[in-house]
Amino acid sequence: MAAPPAGAADLLAQWMNGKKPTTTTTRPDHRSGLRFAFYGRTSTTRHQDRVSSQGWQRNMADELVAGHGQVVATYFDAGTSRRIPWRQRPQAAQLMTTASSSESVIDAIVIGEYERAFTGTQFATLYAWCTRHGIQLWLPETGGPVDLVNRDHRALLSLLATQSQREVLRARHRVLAAMHNQATQQGRYLGGRPPYGYQLVDAGPHPNPADARWGRRLQRLAPDPRTAPHVTWMFRQRLAGHSVASIARHLNERHIPCPSSADPDRNRHRTRSAWTLRTVAVILANPRYTGRQTWNRRATGTEGPASTPALSTKAAHPALITEQDFVTAQQVRAARPAGDGQTRRFALAGLIHCGVCNRRLDSHWNHGRPTYRCRHGHTSTQRAGQPRPKTLYIREDHLIDDIYIRLGVQDSDGHATLESVRTRSSRVATALRGSGQFIVCDNAGWRLQEIDSD
Repeated sequence: MAAPPAGAADLLAQWMNGKKPTTTTTRPDHRSGLRFAFYGRTSTTRHQDRVSSQGWQRNMADELVAGHGQVVATYFDAGTSRRIPWRQRPQAAQLMTTASSSESVIDAIVIGEYERAFTGTQFATLYAWCTRHGIQLWLPETGGPVDLVNRDHRALLSLLATQSQREVLRARHRVLAAMHNQATQQGRYLGGRPPYGYQLVDAGPHPNPADARWGRRLQRLAPDPRTAPHVTWMFRQRLAGHSVASIARHLNERHIPCPSSADPDRNRHRTRSAWTLRTVAVILANPRYTGRQTWNRRATGTEGPASTPALSTKAAHPALITEQDFVTAQQVRAARPAGDGQTRRFALAGLIHCGVCNRRLDSHWNHGRPTYRCRHGHTSTQRAGQPRPKTLYIREDHLIDDIYIRLGVQDSDGHATLESVRTRSSRVATALRGSGQFIVCDNAGWRLQEIDSD
């Protein structure tokens, strides 16, 4: 098929627009009219087509400046949030640098749409900058250059700023609320690197029909046969009372690949050296290993239900550890050798909370026996004269005797027996952790409380 002659497309476009076709074309004269710099923006590159977004914004700008000049430079930020100030956007910052230089050929800046370029007080900041440098700022909403001396322009810009900010907050709220619901009610995997010990597997077509037609599919977590046994081993070691440091040391001695070595493609920002205390601690504190899906464990700074950590109401993937063992592992405090080389064991470490300040009582060796104390946050760096509640001291043996009777701990034949203090302490601690309870103490006495109760 022969190509259309040069200029045929322009003739057809003129005919489509109801204009009288012309057979001659003239080269645009940049010396006549204003020289515009076009600026546009799109939030993401994954879910938005940059070509289409830039195209329609540029069309809006071209229609606005038609007959007044011509766009001589284009600046477009792709994958940049509107909340980022202009000085921190790559293309916007370059535009401001170029336009303010002594050799600038830019007389005005034209925007394709207000909401694409500004939010909050950004417009006022840029308008003041343009005024200082003698540059006009054109918007489609004002039908030309903005003039804040004009009362109507001031009112319109105030409305646009409020509308843009509302759009940001509404979109953010909707997205966070939807993700919170998907995590809690549906147990959906919402992206990110899978935890060490898991791998991603197919979970069926996307529930949105449009996304499903495009071939998008859901994913879920499944145990990784290479790394899942190591996670299970870590929890067993922790439940046996081993420290995080000793667990990390044994993993390194056994040459077990750390997460960045086991999955280098998803951990390119990390060094592939060895296990660290933090790596082991993060794994032992991750509730996903119970099979429940979590999301937003770190605060987002927003208000409402979406700002709270999300935990699925039921199991969303196979568990590597039971929920009871996971909660118990969070209470474990490893025994450390004392100055004389002996290991001092505190059977109730992590199981006693202060009824005055709700802090966990410190394990404290006093007069050759294990005790627990709470100084209610007081340290030696504070002045002694500051008023504070009386320090709480609890002897382990006295507390063990009372709890032993309260829980009715018995031997294998079902009868209460006289045992050594150490054996009795161990059995009481095991019974408490097995029942999901901890001890709340104050100067008036003690009581038992469920771990999950408020």
